[in-house]
Amino acid sequence: MKILIATEKPFAAAAVSGMKEIARNAGHEVKLLEKYASPEKLIEAVADADALIVRSDKVTADVIAAAANLKIVVRAGAGYDNIDLEACNARKIVAMNTPGQNANAVAELAIAMMVFMSRNQFTPGTGSEIQGKKLGIQAYGNVGRLVAKKAIGMGMEVTAFDPYVPAGTMEADGVVPAASVEQMYRECNFISLHIPATPQTRKSVGYDLITLMPAGGCLLNTARKEIINEAELDKALTDRPDIKYITDIAADNQAELNEKFGKRVFATPKKMGAETAEANINAGLAAASQIVDFFATGNTRFQVNGF
Repeated sequence: MKILIATEKPFAAAAVSGMKEIARNAGHEVKLLEKYASPEKLIEAVADADALIVRSDKVTADVIAAAANLKIVVRAGAGYDNIDLEACNARKIVAMNTPGQNANAVAELAIAMMVFMSRNQFTPGTGSEIQGKKLGIQAYGNVGRLVAKKAIGMGMEVTAFDPYVPAGTMEADGVVPAASVEQMYRECNFISLHIPATPQTRKSVGYDLITLMPAGGCLLNTARKEIINEAELDKALTDRPDIKYITDIAADNQAELNEKFGKRVFATPKKMGAETAEANINAGLAAASQIVDFFATGNTRFQVNGF
């Protein structure tokens, strides 16, 4: 089988080497497309691929249509909203992610963001400590659990809201389950977002939730831009001059937010959550291993679509 690794933002060299070794040891051919400048390059390269590995690259309906032999596409990372699942379903192409491989990197970034904003973005002036503060985690998955563990280790009180996770699971980790998402926003100094971008969650974090936060509250987003109602975020920051917002995914109106709110807002220049050597390698090797296992045994454990 021919496996295409297509990454506009390339994997680390060690990751690529390891992925090639995993694939070739199983008898597969590997083709590499890096730093491509247009979607047409991906469409051209995928034409004869049996499997596709991407990072944040857009696997659109046009890409799927051009891939006559494609049987599986793996997103090296947790989020998979960059893959057109309906197009995959129509062709019975398996779509997978690699959950947990980037989780520690994102969790460390979330902790760093809290410290960064508490210390006035490391500019002169008296800041505050995160020890003793209350952190709310919205969605208690792989990343949320690691954020909780690290925050507890730094002396924070942690609560979480996730209707899909049993309260006992949270309590076993030393985390207090929130009765509602509104209660969590109302009580916490920091809110860390870890929800995926789905039809149900898009623009779900807006004015009504943000303005529930106590004085000096700070909202952190290392998840997806689409979950924020950006117009309502602007209004919330305007009406509540004590609230702060920091994100790993710049808003469409980020320049306007920066101009209006100064050091109360911050966006990383480029999505940095998974930008560590360790996460890069872990996700890439996992993607290659999952493809090899799929072709060898039919294993679809991490499939995110359905036919």
